[in-house]
Amino acid sequence: MCRNIRTLHNFEPAASDDEVHAAALQFVRKVSGSTHPSQANRAAFDHAVAEIAHITQHLLDDLVTSAPPKDREVEAAKAKARSAQRFAPA
Repeated sequence: MCRNIRTLHNFEPAASDDEVHAAALQFVRKVSGSTHPSQANRAAFDHAVAEIAHITQHLLDDLVTSAPPKDREVEAAKAKARSAQRFAPA
């Protein structure tokens, strides 16, 4: 489930609100063990996602690095190449 959480720091352009929210949602799903909470737990689930997304955005805003920003297309191409190699017939 958490394989969908990607590194969000040090990219140009910076991570969007949607990317931060998606990572928070995956985290809460993993921790709670539920992809679709019951009506009784919906408010707590949604509140946790919002809080984690908020804190994650603060973390990303506060992190500093001397490394040059990564290019999303280049990183995606690298990931695709690793995946192709990993799942290539032996």
